[in-house]
Amino acid sequence: MQYNVTVKGATAFAERFYRALGNKKVLTTAVSMGQAQMGREGNQWYRPVLYLRWSDQKGGQLFGDEPPNGVKPPTNPTSGDSDEDEGPKKFSFEVVTVDGRGVIINRESQQARYFTQDLGNGVDLEMVSIPKGNFLMGASKTERGSDDREKPTHTVSIQPFFLGKYQVTQAQWRAVANLQKVNRDIDPDPSYFKGKNRPVEQVSWFDAVEFCDRLSEYTGKQYRLPSEAEWEYACRAGTTTPFHYGETITSRLANYDASHTYAEEARGVHLGKTTDVGSFPPNGFGLYDMHGNVLEWCGDPDHGNYFGAPTDGSVWSINWSIWKINHFHLNYYILRGGSCNYIPSNCRSAYRSEGFGPFCIGDLIGFRVAQSVGKI
Repeated sequence: MQYNVTVKGATAFAERFYRALGNKKVLTTAVSMGQAQMGREGNQWYRPVLYLRWSDQKGGQLFGDEPPNGVKPPTNPTSGDSDEDEGPKKFSFEVVTVDGRGVIINRESQQARYFTQDLGNGVDLEMVSIPKGNFLMGASKTERGSDDREKPTHTVSIQPFFLGKYQVTQAQWRAVANLQKVNRDIDPDPSYFKGKNRPVEQVSWFDAVEFCDRLSEYTGKQYRLPSEAEWEYACRAGTTTPFHYGETITSRLANYDASHTYAEEARGVHLGKTTDVGSFPPNGFGLYDMHGNVLEWCGDPDHGNYFGAPTDGSVWSINWSIWKINHFHLNYYILRGGSCNYIPSNCRSAYRSEGFGPFCIGDLIGFRVAQSVGKI
């Protein structure tokens, strides 16, 4: 080895390397996992490198592969064993569809790919792979409960990305809030409805951005809020109905104010408080609580309608020439999905909340995180 390493660093490498081999990982993968673990626990600038070529002055060699390069550890390496080391995995789930009476008319088994980001102390963040595709964003003129803010409908092309399987929980929020500050202080325990598996709430848009920034610094990956277009695409998961469940929702499918009805379904239970994430059936992409529980911040400033909206799925940034004549909306940011106290029409896939500034907090406001994959 060209450089000395500490005993702690060497031990971290050896333990992870041999554990990976014991789990039947190929040699190069085991070395990479050992290098990564060395950075996490050994805090080493230099790592062992495996040379797969060997010369005996007669042209002999061990393997035909090029040797892997040593790598510099991340500034804030992740801790523990993350599934991210081994790439995305698959999980199975059931998708249900209901008619206008709220009766389940179809059940379908699905699978989706995901990875787990280790946040330390037994807290994980599951990120689901969202495939690329095109969809019609907004609501039709005939959709019950829609308004001009959801129009005109327009086709948007979405590149693949990852999105949180669940709304960010209070346990996840606390884990990241305890990381090094990037731009602003955040309260590690802001929520009104307490519970480690309940969604975090009473967080502002700036707080959510700080969470993403800290998580990005910690992992070396770019976490962010989803764009509004990405959020609706992920919520719909290929559906064109008012809800990803179908023509309506019921209190068996989502946490919202079910004392009000949307279509022909019976009135249901209005809990008036948040529930643990994942308490209700997921959509076709394997995402939970896209309707109700807490509102979710998006990256976009609020625009009063979709005239001039981007068609590439990107955040619709502020046009300062428009801001001069429409500055009321552009001082606010978009929230999606409805909440535990919203009536069903305000939990639709196309619904856009308005009037929430970036410093606004409330026991109805949370978020989930996104991560880019890159253009394909």
